[in-house]
Amino acid sequence: MTFQRICYLSACFIAFNLIVINCIQGQTPTLKIGQKAPQISVLTIEGKPFKLTDLHGKIVLIDFWASWCGPCVKEQPLLKSIYEKYSALQKAGKFEIIGVSFDKSRADWLRTVNRQKITWPQVSDLKYWKSSIAKNYGIQLLPFNVIIDGQGTIIALNLHGKELEQFLEQKLN
Repeated sequence: MTFQRICYLSACFIAFNLIVINCIQGQTPTLKIGQKAPQISVLTIEGKPFKLTDLHGKIVLIDFWASWCGPCVKEQPLLKSIYEKYSALQKAGKFEIIGVSFDKSRADWLRTVNRQKITWPQVSDLKYWKSSIAKNYGIQLLPFNVIIDGQGTIIALNLHGKELEQFLEQKLN
Protein backbone atom coordinates (compact mmCIF):
# COMPACT_ATOMS: atom_id res chain seq x y z
CA MET A 1 0.00 0.00 0.00
CA THR A 2 1.37 3.42 -0.92
CA PHE A 3 2.00 6.19 1.54
CA GLN A 4 -0.64 8.35 -0.21
CA ARG A 5 -3.19 5.58 0.11
CA ILE A 6 -2.45 5.16 3.82
CA CYS A 7 -2.81 8.92 4.37
CA TYR A 8 -6.10 8.95 2.44
CA LEU A 9 -7.52 6.02 4.45
CA SER A 10 -6.37 7.60 7.72
CA ALA A 11 -8.05 10.89 6.81
CA CYS A 12 -11.28 9.04 5.93
CA PHE A 13 -11.16 7.16 9.23
CA ILE A 14 -10.65 10.37 11.22
CA ALA A 15 -13.42 12.18 9.33
CA PHE A 16 -15.82 9.28 9.89
CA ASN A 17 -15.08 9.22 13.62
CA LEU A 18 -15.58 12.97 13.92
CA ILE A 19 -18.95 12.69 12.20
CA VAL A 20 -20.03 9.86 14.51
CA ILE A 21 -18.85 11.72 17.63
CA ASN A 22 -20.62 14.91 16.54
CA CYS A 23 -23.82 12.97 15.85
CA ILE A 24 -23.74 11.30 19.24
CA GLN A 25 -22.98 14.56 21.02
CA GLY A 26 -25.58 16.26 18.83
CA GLN A 27 -28.35 14.18 20.40
CA THR A 28 -29.49 17.01 22.61
CA PRO A 29 -32.68 15.83 24.19
CA THR A 30 -35.26 18.55 24.57
CA LEU A 31 -37.05 16.25 26.97
CA LYS A 32 -36.48 16.08 30.68
CA ILE A 33 -37.49 13.55 33.28
CA GLY A 34 -40.50 14.89 35.16
CA GLN A 35 -42.09 16.72 32.24
CA LYS A 36 -45.15 15.59 30.30
CA ALA A 37 -44.42 13.59 27.16
CA PRO A 38 -45.40 15.38 23.95
CA GLN A 39 -48.58 14.04 22.37
CA ILE A 40 -48.23 11.47 19.63
CA SER A 41 -51.19 11.37 17.28
CA VAL A 42 -50.66 9.15 14.24
CA LEU A 43 -51.95 6.03 12.50
CA THR A 44 -51.25 2.49 13.62
CA ILE A 45 -49.78 -0.11 11.32
CA GLU A 46 -53.38 -1.22 10.70
CA GLY A 47 -54.35 2.33 9.65
CA LYS A 48 -56.31 3.17 12.81
CA PRO A 49 -55.93 6.49 14.70
CA PHE A 50 -53.66 6.39 17.75
CA LYS A 51 -53.05 8.96 20.48
CA LEU A 52 -50.51 8.51 23.24
CA THR A 53 -53.10 9.80 25.69
CA ASP A 54 -55.16 6.66 24.87
CA LEU A 55 -52.64 4.78 27.03
CA HIS A 56 -53.38 6.90 30.13
CA GLY A 57 -52.96 4.84 33.30
CA LYS A 58 -50.22 2.61 31.87
CA ILE A 59 -46.47 2.68 32.11
CA VAL A 60 -45.45 3.03 28.47
CA LEU A 61 -42.13 2.35 26.80
CA ILE A 62 -42.07 4.42 23.60
CA ASP A 63 -39.54 2.85 21.23
CA PHE A 64 -38.46 5.19 18.43
CA TRP A 65 -36.94 3.10 15.64
CA ALA A 66 -36.83 2.44 11.88
CA SER A 67 -36.44 -0.60 9.66
CA TRP A 68 -33.31 0.92 8.07
CA CYS A 69 -31.61 1.40 11.47
CA GLY A 70 -29.37 -1.60 12.24
CA PRO A 71 -29.06 -0.92 15.99
CA CYS A 72 -32.86 -0.49 16.18
CA VAL A 73 -33.52 -3.84 14.55
CA LYS A 74 -30.85 -5.46 16.73
CA GLU A 75 -32.67 -4.18 19.85
CA GLN A 76 -36.02 -5.71 18.91
CA PRO A 77 -35.32 -9.17 20.45
CA LEU A 78 -34.69 -7.51 23.83
CA LEU A 79 -37.95 -5.57 23.54
CA LYS A 80 -39.71 -8.78 22.57
CA SER A 81 -38.42 -10.53 25.71
CA ILE A 82 -39.52 -7.55 27.84
CA TYR A 83 -42.97 -7.61 26.25
CA GLU A 84 -43.31 -11.34 26.90
CA LYS A 85 -41.98 -11.05 30.47
CA TYR A 86 -44.59 -8.40 31.33
CA SER A 87 -47.43 -9.82 29.22
CA ALA A 88 -49.65 -10.23 32.31
CA LEU A 89 -49.22 -6.52 33.14
CA GLN A 90 -49.86 -5.66 29.51
CA LYS A 91 -53.08 -7.69 29.54
CA ALA A 92 -54.08 -6.07 32.85
CA GLY A 93 -53.74 -2.61 31.28
CA LYS A 94 -50.72 -1.57 33.34
CA PHE A 95 -47.88 -1.69 30.77
CA GLU A 96 -47.43 -1.19 27.05
CA ILE A 97 -44.70 -0.79 24.48
CA ILE A 98 -45.45 1.41 21.51
CA GLY A 99 -43.15 1.36 18.50
CA VAL A 100 -42.85 4.67 16.65
CA SER A 101 -41.24 4.11 13.27
CA PHE A 102 -39.32 6.79 11.38
CA ASP A 103 -39.62 4.86 8.17
CA LYS A 104 -40.73 6.43 4.91
CA SER A 105 -41.58 3.15 3.19
CA ARG A 106 -44.66 1.37 4.51
CA ALA A 107 -43.51 -1.85 2.76
CA ASP A 108 -40.11 -1.81 4.51
CA TRP A 109 -41.74 -1.04 7.86
CA LEU A 110 -44.28 -3.87 7.52
CA ARG A 111 -41.66 -6.32 6.29
CA THR A 112 -39.41 -5.63 9.30
CA VAL A 113 -42.30 -5.85 11.80
CA ASN A 114 -43.31 -9.20 10.31
CA ARG A 115 -39.75 -10.54 10.04
CA GLN A 116 -38.97 -9.55 13.64
CA LYS A 117 -42.37 -10.84 14.83
CA ILE A 118 -43.07 -7.58 16.67
CA THR A 119 -46.42 -7.91 18.45
CA TRP A 120 -46.72 -4.63 20.36
CA PRO A 121 -48.54 -1.68 18.76
CA GLN A 122 -46.71 0.10 15.93
CA VAL A 123 -47.34 3.62 14.62
CA SER A 124 -45.80 5.90 12.02
CA ASP A 125 -46.57 8.92 9.86
CA LEU A 126 -44.02 7.59 7.32
CA LYS A 127 -42.33 11.00 7.18
CA TYR A 128 -38.82 9.80 8.09
CA TRP A 129 -36.88 12.59 9.88
CA LYS A 130 -39.47 15.14 8.79
CA SER A 131 -41.92 13.64 11.27
CA SER A 132 -43.31 16.14 13.76
CA ILE A 133 -42.77 13.41 16.35
CA ALA A 134 -38.99 13.59 15.81
CA LYS A 135 -39.11 17.34 16.25
CA ASN A 136 -41.40 17.27 19.31
CA TYR A 137 -39.20 14.69 21.03
CA GLY A 138 -35.89 16.23 19.87
CA ILE A 139 -34.78 12.95 18.31
CA GLN A 140 -31.69 13.09 16.12
CA LEU A 141 -30.44 9.52 16.45
CA LEU A 142 -32.04 6.11 16.62
CA PRO A 143 -32.72 3.97 18.54
CA PHE A 144 -34.20 6.24 21.19
CA ASN A 145 -36.80 5.54 23.83
CA VAL A 146 -38.88 7.28 26.45
CA ILE A 147 -40.69 5.72 29.38
CA ILE A 148 -43.74 7.48 30.76
CA ASP A 149 -45.88 6.78 33.80
CA GLY A 150 -49.66 6.46 33.88
CA GLN A 151 -50.11 10.24 33.89
CA GLY A 152 -47.92 10.75 30.81
CA THR A 153 -44.94 12.05 32.76
CA ILE A 154 -41.47 11.10 31.53
CA ILE A 155 -39.76 8.82 34.05
CA ALA A 156 -36.77 7.66 31.95
CA LEU A 157 -34.96 8.57 28.75
CA ASN A 158 -32.98 6.46 26.31
CA LEU A 159 -32.30 3.34 28.36
CA HIS A 160 -30.99 0.25 26.57
CA GLY A 161 -29.85 -3.27 27.40
CA LYS A 162 -29.49 -4.24 31.05
CA GLU A 163 -30.18 -0.68 32.18
CA LEU A 164 -33.60 -0.80 30.49
CA GLU A 165 -34.39 -4.24 31.90
CA GLN A 166 -33.43 -3.20 35.44
CA PHE A 167 -35.42 0.03 35.28
CA LEU A 168 -38.56 -1.75 34.10
CA GLU A 169 -38.14 -4.51 36.67
CA GLN A 170 -37.96 -1.88 39.40
CA LYS A 171 -41.02 0.01 38.10
CA LEU A 172 -43.19 -2.97 37.14
CA ASN A 173 -42.54 -5.45 39.98
